[in-house]
Amino acid sequence: GQQPPRVPVDGATLARAAWNAIKLPTPTVETNPKVGPRGATLVGMDTWVWATGSTPKTVTATATAGPTTATVTASSAGLQLSAPDAKASCQGFGVAWHSGMPEGSSPCTISFNRSSAHLGGTTPLRTSASYSVSWTASDGSSGTLDPVTTTSTTNIPVTEIQTINVPTPDH
Repeated sequence: GQQPPRVPVDGATLARAAWNAIKLPTPTVETNPKVGPRGATLVGMDTWVWATGSTPKTVTATATAGPTTATVTASSAGLQLSAPDAKASCQGFGVAWHSGMPEGSSPCTISFNRSSAHLGGTTPLRTSASYSVSWTASDGSSGTLDPVTTTSTTNIPVTEIQTINVPTPDH
């Protein structure tokens, strides 16, 4: 006539349940410069790239069953950038550009060496964030889960500015 005893759920099982409930968002970025009506960047100039607020550095989820609680934490060290006809350098999640920022002060840039005209008008900027995943539980257990990488593509118009230097006669 009594309730049967509850079977305890171990920390590893709860950690997997918490992790399965998470959907990591794909990274979203902003860039600068944005020239003209299409917001193009320029060939041969560092383009600043930074993660927007919807790109998390850390995501945490918790699951509880009976007396046991497990917390899963996914952490990323930053963005990885790639694009055709470009060279990228990125540490961390970048820094949002604002007027007055000194040239060369961004930790996350990409430089295009060709316009996007040959690619149909825009260059696909592939942005990835890789997350390491660990967990701890109130039953004293802990561990890691497989790492996860989320990726998005932002189409950026890349244009070039052409100039002609014309010598002027000495007066």
